[in-house]
Amino acid sequence: MIPKHLRSILPKQSGRDNAGHVSVRHQGGRQKRYYRVVDWKRDKEGVPARVVDIEYDPNRSAQVALLQYNDGDKRYILAPEGLIVGQRIIASNDADVRLGNCLPLSSMPVGTVVHNIEIKPGRGAQMIRSAGSSAMILAKEGNVVHIKLPSGEVRLFKAECKATVGQLGNVEWKNRIIGKAGRSRLMGIRPTVRGVAQNPRSHPHGGGEGRSGIGMKSPKSPWGKPTLGNKTRKRKKYSNKFILERKKK
Repeated sequence: MIPKHLRSILPKQSGRDNAGHVSVRHQGGRQKRYYRVVDWKRDKEGVPARVVDIEYDPNRSAQVALLQYNDGDKRYILAPEGLIVGQRIIASNDADVRLGNCLPLSSMPVGTVVHNIEIKPGRGAQMIRSAGSSAMILAKEGNVVHIKLPSGEVRLFKAECKATVGQLGNVEWKNRIIGKAGRSRLMGIRPTVRGVAQNPRSHPHGGGEGRSGIGMKSPKSPWGKPTLGNKTRKRKKYSNKFILERKKK
């Protein structure tokens, strides 16, 4: 039996903001979903837990595992590859470096594959949370640990930050085939229409007799803004100083 505090109906936004206007296109009606509350902090330290079930979660690419602790408490975590029902795991500073166990980076040997990494100690896991992803501990230097991320970027983390041992499961998630348009609609994805197929009042690429190109020097968004080559990542000053090696191109 799943406790009520771990699962609730996720409200539909359909791409609308607080004013009711469409702020994210191509989102619409979908099937009812339950949101699973995932324990990102793993702060129940020193209490062993047993894996009761491994479930599908419609809100993320990875699967979730339901844990039952020895004191009767139940919580969800992301299920790593190879985790099985009935397995015992624990979160502790001196836990064994085994699949599913959560411990500080300082307690893990070099070469350990990890996921669910904290950026700031105590804040909870913020990195390496998607299906099939993992990072590797490359080196330790004083109070920092060098970790290689899936992008190839090598980044510094504080040694007291926690992480979970293993690679996240559902590795074949990227190879899934949706199969039909109807399933896309049930997932809340609405159709995307090419700009050149629209009329000139709806899109800068629209209009023209017969099939025609975009008709201008650079591609534009429906609101006339250039869309080719714009960088989307916001690099913050405090974030840059922790990057040792940039991601591979």
